[in-house]
Parts: sequence; structure tokens; C-alpha cells
Amino acid sequence: MKKITDIQKRFDLAKSFLNEKSKRLLCAVEAKIIGRRGIAIVAKATKMSRTTISKGINELDSIKDISEESRIRKKGGGRKKAIEISPEIEKIVLEIIEPTVRGEPESSLLWTTKSLRNLSAELKTFGYNVSHTVIGNILKANDFSLQANRKTDEGGNNPDRDAQFNYIHNKTTEFQQKFNPVISVDAKKKELVGNFKNEGREWHKKDNAPKVKVYDFLSDAEGKATPYGVYDITNNLGWVNVGISKDTSEFAVQSIRNWWYNMGIELYKNSKELLIVADGGGSNGSRVRLWKKELQNLAIETGMKISVCHFPPGTSKWNKIEHRLFSYITKNWRGKPLVSYEVIVKLIASTKTCKGLKVNCEIDKNKYEIGIKVSDKEFKKINLIRSDFHGDWNYSINP
Repeated sequence: MKKITDIQKRFDLAKSFLNEKSKRLLCAVEAKIIGRRGIAIVAKATKMSRTTISKGINELDSIKDISEESRIRKKGGGRKKAIEISPEIEKIVLEIIEPTVRGEPESSLLWTTKSLRNLSAELKTFGYNVSHTVIGNILKANDFSLQANRKTDEGGNNPDRDAQFNYIHNKTTEFQQKFNPVISVDAKKKELVGNFKNEGREWHKKDNAPKVKVYDFLSDAEGKATPYGVYDITNNLGWVNVGISKDTSEFAVQSIRNWWYNMGIELYKNSKELLIVADGGGSNGSRVRLWKKELQNLAIETGMKISVCHFPPGTSKWNKIEHRLFSYITKNWRGKPLVSYEVIVKLIASTKTCKGLKVNCEIDKNKYEIGIKVSDKEFKKINLIRSDFHGDWNYSINP
């Protein structure tokens, strides 16, 4: 009964504004929504005949009944689109989005954000009052989209860049086939230790985010942490040595030494060779004499032949430690203030991935001095064997 009453109320409210056809269609819509016995129920509520309602249903189901005669507004009525009135707007928009195309180096758009609203303001100087929405539609139709800067320029590429990548790949495969360790090494970005903002976000109750210092002053910090990572490529295992001193070659090799005695020696008990893959610069740079001298000491100490392959200049992002270890550490501690060395060590050590990455970490409290020189006489004592291909990037140090 309530259903009939509701239909009657709706029909009575609307019928004064409807002609015969629209009344018929309204009743047909109600009947179709009800379904079974819909025609009978609507006929009872509206006092319209079942035949009339059936005709309305047929009209709803037939697209042929939507004709020009049924239009309320004449074809072409209403306000025309700006692009229809002035089709040249599209050409002007495409020209001002790239000022160099217009040959106008003084264009204001060279020195401001190319937002839709700024483009709209620029169009007004041409005498066109066009909304930012219209401009957005024009740009999308011409394959424009919002895009950020892309880091692709690696500087002047060395002509042997790809050849060095292949050399590193082949060398890595050779060592892995002989079950010898292959490690990727590098120093991560230094971090201020204290209650400072750390990039990233994590879940907290509303308005209950951790409160940190406004300014990142070194004087307010406990110190700086220098994480030096060693990534075992074969076993997907990481070791991070968190230094409190300088990032020097002594620190870099000490980090490798700590990895060997804490992790590597158990995994590669019978190995007599080690391959290190490193960047071309920094504390483990290809031109750093102290790096080679410290590796010589490690080779003598462990009895292993140590081979080193450096990535060409400007290609450090290809070093596996960057995207297989450091990136996950950064994700793991995002949004967490690094308030102490203990917190840093625990956050690094708790880094895991679904592909099985595990990380061990410890703090290195040793002090490392900068500016240590290796004389020609000392350097000549290093048992250094350079590769036939780019001996400056590829070499071995025998015990």
C-alpha cells in the first residue's frame, strides 16, 4: 500500500509540468523499476490506463522514439564552447606552452610555473578569456601531461661505459660460478643524529605526529652517522657499518673487514678470492691510493686475492647496493626521527624485503683521520695487478 501512495505523491507533484508523453514515460519508468506487476500498480496509483503505460515502456525500450521533434531546445542552442568560437585558441595555447617555439626568450612563462591558471592569464594578453579547464582539455588532447624532472643526464658518458658494465657483469658471473663472494659497496648519505625531521610519512593518530626540531643545526645534533654498506649480491644480504667519524678509505675497508669476519667468512669458508664492485669516486674511489693500500692490508690479513671493479664516472646509480639495500633502508626509517645511534642501528638492522633481504648492522666508534697521504714508495709496495681492460677501473691486489 505504501508503494502505491509514494507513486501517487510523486505523480501528483510532477504532472502539472508534464505533457501527455512525459506523463506516459514517467509512469513507464516507475513500472520498470517495480518489475513484476509494475504496470498494474502504477495504473492504480496514477489512474492512467495499462495500455498507455505499456506504450510508454515500449517508447523507453525503443531508441527510434528519441527524435528531433522531442527536443526541448533547438539543435545548436546554448552557449558555444570557446574553442568553437575561436578555434585559433588551440594553436596559441600550444605556442605559449613552449615559449622557445614562439621565438620569444623574454616570455613571462619562461620565468614562472606553467600552471593552467598561469596559461589562462597569458592567454588574456592575446585577448582571449578562457578558463583553466578548457586549457587543460586542449593540452590533454595534444598529449601534454604533468611531468616532473627526470634524472637521465649522467654528464659526459665515457666511450667505454657499456663495455665496463659488461666487464663487471662477466666478472660477477665468473666469481659466482666459483662460489666466491661478490660484494657491492658504498657509503650512504650522512645523517644528523637527533630529533630532526626525517623525510617520509607513517601512520599516527590524527594531530599526533612526532614533533621535531624546526632547524637542522649540527650544533643541536649528537653527531653525524655515516652508514657504509656492504651488499652480498649472491645471497641478498647486507651489512652496514655506522661510523661516527669521517668517511675515509680506512673506514671503507674497515667496513668490508667487519662484514667478512661477521658474515662473509661463514658463508664463504673455502674462498680465496673476493670481488668488490664500487663507485668510481669517494672513499673507495678508483684513484684513491689509501683505498688500495688498505685493501692490501686486508688481503694480507685474510690471505685472499681481492679484485675490484669500479663503475665509470657518473654511473653510481647502477651500483646494486643503491637499489637493493640503501633504498629499502630509507623506506624502513621514513618519517622516523633518527634520535640516537642506537635507533639508527636498530632501524637498519630491521630492514627486510619480501625477496629475502636481511641486514646486519653495528656502530663503528673508531676515529678516522682525513688527509692521510700514501707516498710513492708506499704505493709501489702494493701488490697491484691491473686488468688489460681499463686497468684504472679494474685491478686485483694479491696477499
